[in-house]
Amino acid sequence: MTTSILLPPAAQRILVIFAHPDDAESYCGGTMARLAHEECEIMYLAVTRGDKGSNNPSMTPERLSPIRENEQRQAASILGVQSVTFLAGYYDGMLVPDLSLRKDLTLWIRKWRPDVVFTFDPWKRYELHPDHRATGICAFDALAVARDRFTFPDLNAEAPAHNVKQIYFFNTDEPNHWVDISNVIDKKIEARCAHASQVNPANPPDGYLRRWGVETGKACGYAFAEAFHHLGL
Repeated sequence: MTTSILLPPAAQRILVIFAHPDDAESYCGGTMARLAHEECEIMYLAVTRGDKGSNNPSMTPERLSPIRENEQRQAASILGVQSVTFLAGYYDGMLVPDLSLRKDLTLWIRKWRPDVVFTFDPWKRYELHPDHRATGICAFDALAVARDRFTFPDLNAEAPAHNVKQIYFFNTDEPNHWVDISNVIDKKIEARCAHASQVNPANPPDGYLRRWGVETGKACGYAFAEAFHHLGL
């Protein structure tokens, strides 16, 4: 379990790989706020722009994409995340764990050269959203080939091989690492609320994020916590 020191001092570059705008704030926003406070460099890598995330009959995917991209940048700024990148050519609800996505994630892992990666746990039981599963498994697979210069050799000139030291899976049902977010729960909620297009007045983030945080914290004695499955690589 973790208290004041979240990551080793050498772990200064953090890459968060997720499927849709608002994923990172929902599942690891408090942790990112703490890492930013500890002066880590944090990059968000969003696979899609969340272009299907609306029940408004007058909305279109083409109009929704820039709205959600802007919301994600605002949310990241609230948490202190320095960089937000969106992959091109991938669409909400359409992700599959294929070689194309693995290669694109490998490129950004090599370019950004993180010490640590955060992403979805693709082995979570009964995970409904295919985008979450696809993102998690491709991110994990990309870590293996990012360190191998003979895999995707056409990337080597732009992005030499890189070995990531640690991965933290969020949205997991097998946690082995808890982060105390009690001092940053309000900032996490503020960042999640920046995704205004995704706020349901009948079930606002302030309510369910606090409930999630309290339930997670019970395992480790924290008022509010986020949980991960951590692997050293």
